[in-house]
Amino acid sequence: MTEKALTADRLDADSADGDRASEAPGQPPSPQRGRGGRLWAVSKQRLSSADLGAVRFFSRSARWRVGRTSAVLISRLGNGWLYPILALMIVEHFGSKAGRVILAAGLNAGLLHCLYPLIKRMIGRPRPFRMDARVLSLSGVLDEHSFPSGHAMTLCGVLVPIVLAWPDCLPAALALLLLMGWARIATGHHYPSDICAGAAFGFILSYPLSVWALAV
Repeated sequence: MTEKALTADRLDADSADGDRASEAPGQPPSPQRGRGGRLWAVSKQRLSSADLGAVRFFSRSARWRVGRTSAVLISRLGNGWLYPILALMIVEHFGSKAGRVILAAGLNAGLLHCLYPLIKRMIGRPRPFRMDARVLSLSGVLDEHSFPSGHAMTLCGVLVPIVLAWPDCLPAALALLLLMGWARIATGHHYPSDICAGAAFGFILSYPLSVWALAV
């Protein structure tokens, strides 16, 4: 047997041994994979700490009566009372053409209200006041999970068709969404990442439906 053939046989044997080792059950992860896992764990811990730190910062604004009352009131408006007010504003602005906007907003609200509880239960993230005794819950909660924010998700979905049909109200819509986000954090019920994710989900899911409903 030639030297070249011996070398080829040796390489094949080494490759087979390597394949068996990689497929062996209980094999410890490679150093590169272990470093990646540790990096992800450290990054996740730092992001969670920053998220909770932001909750503590915003909750300070609710220490005074004005801030506390405002946060609770805005949060309760987000439970449903806000939407008839928005419907009246739509009718006042659009008159007889308000039907399509209200239809789109109603479809979005119904869809998102069905979806966000499922996502919350799947993620299962505890609310901030459950994780830190320094964070107080200023009102009752509808469920025990925080990610994503159902208030931000539903409100964003309702605002999308309004802004599409009435572009000049974009600054007011953004201000309302930010105000709702502040209230949900200040009451100790959500992290900033919950608000951002809720708004993102609300926009992504409601935009196509809004375009379709407004074009019908």
